[in-house]
Amino acid sequence: MRTVLILSTLVVLAGCKKEEPADLGPAPPPPVLSEQTGGSPVIVTFGDSLTAGFGVDAGLSFPDFLQKELDAAGYKYKVTNEGISGDTSSGGVERIATVLAHKPQIVVLELGANDGLRGVPVQKTRANLDLILTALKKAGVKVLLAGITLPRNYGADYIREFDKIYPELARKHSVPLLPFLLEGVALNPKLMQRDALHPTAEGNRIVAANVAKALQPLLNKPPLNER
Repeated sequence: MRTVLILSTLVVLAGCKKEEPADLGPAPPPPVLSEQTGGSPVIVTFGDSLTAGFGVDAGLSFPDFLQKELDAAGYKYKVTNEGISGDTSSGGVERIATVLAHKPQIVVLELGANDGLRGVPVQKTRANLDLILTALKKAGVKVLLAGITLPRNYGADYIREFDKIYPELARKHSVPLLPFLLEGVALNPKLMQRDALHPTAEGNRIVAANVAKALQPLLNKPPLNER
């Protein structure tokens, strides 16, 4: 059941975009410093349709619920949603400058699922995510890396190498890892939309709670009187 659900999710993630983004060379755009000149520090959620909030009403994506989680806990952050349905790691490389233009203090990076569905060589996906992480870290941005799993019928060798990408990059860049974004949601039909592919609003609420928990080591502590 888990394999079938994840495969179906990946199909929709890839199908939500009309054109596959072109691969880029190895050089990232110039980083933008993440220091804030005023107001609340920014958290950018950087991903595909699971981040964008595909299939739910405006205001019900997991980044929207993440904002509410942080507000309720007294944290002073602005969450900005940079999710694009169907995006791949190559598309993410194209968007590094856009993400850094928000001058984020923290980025939640969730990309790679569509690479797996399309059979992109694991080395290319790893290199793209490595490039994104390098650019973000060079700009002084803290990163939470959110992973994805692939269906077992994609081939044992491919799956084994793909599954290594996220923990290996998390170790290399010394960033916290959320192994599977839909943990606790993907197998519960009450938390998935009628297509059984994307989370419902309540599913996104749970994803946001999981992300908020994983973000704890990166967050500035709120004042005691606001906790």
